[in-house]
Amino acid sequence: MSPAAATDSAVRALLENLIDYAGLFPPARLDMQPVVDHYARILDSDDAWMLERLVVPVDRLAEFERCAAELLPTGEQDEPWPLSVLVAAAGDPRLERDLEAVVAFNGRHCDPARGLAIIDVIELPGTDADAVDAALDLVPDELFPFFELDWRTDVRGLLTTLVGGDAGAKIRTGGVEPDAIPPIGRVAAFIEACAGCDVPFKATAGLHHPLRGRALSAEHPDVVMHGFLNVFVAGLLATHHGVEADGLEPILAAETLEPFVLTADEVGFGELTCTRDEVEDARLGFCISFGSCSFDEPREDLRSLGLL
Repeated sequence: MSPAAATDSAVRALLENLIDYAGLFPPARLDMQPVVDHYARILDSDDAWMLERLVVPVDRLAEFERCAAELLPTGEQDEPWPLSVLVAAAGDPRLERDLEAVVAFNGRHCDPARGLAIIDVIELPGTDADAVDAALDLVPDELFPFFELDWRTDVRGLLTTLVGGDAGAKIRTGGVEPDAIPPIGRVAAFIEACAGCDVPFKATAGLHHPLRGRALSAEHPDVVMHGFLNVFVAGLLATHHGVEADGLEPILAAETLEPFVLTADEVGFGELTCTRDEVEDARLGFCISFGSCSFDEPREDLRSLGLL
């Protein structure tokens, strides 16, 4: 491990529990068994500190239980596997049924004899303020919901619905097609709006690499993907320095490490930096995690950059 990512460093605080493993989803789209096998291997690896939740659709929970039956921890002092589960959209009548399935799953897997696992986060689309407000009334207190907001729209109205509601926002930062990748300005506006409302956020899709600049695919060589260092350093500076969208755009656009500050003591961009404590505070309460169908690509790139 490099000095920058040593146990008590600011870079370690930036990367810790950053990646939600979403191997079931495109472009990897793996079957359930290899996904749970890989998650178990990561948990047993030296890089487990970067891993957070396993992402599973609610309608595949029974399949997860079958495939993970021999892998889940069974000791009284063991930590349960943490899951983030995708449920029906706010306003969809199936949401109540999905929440009942989540609660039932947690009831089964609080017993070590059944294998320890816990769903403490759910993710669901939210496109209408009234529907989001009604969904918040349905969600049990023990679940933290992230509402996926459409970056193509002005998200500020929906974010006001989430203020003080013990909930977060989610942005889709990529996909397998070019039109799934939001422009830099849209990502900057989303982060600024979340910081202004003090609503935590997570990201999903397209953040396989630390830095912006990697082409989407050979078929789309001119379409570049966002970088997770860009997004999360922007989040740090939005919440701790009040940087607005126009100031976040250069952070999101950077394609090399040169303008970033990534040391044992500070993380930042240019002249704006955050201490280790500030980084930890932002990661716990504002810029939470990102979902990736690969855990290997992010850490291999971090190693190539000398950050691991």
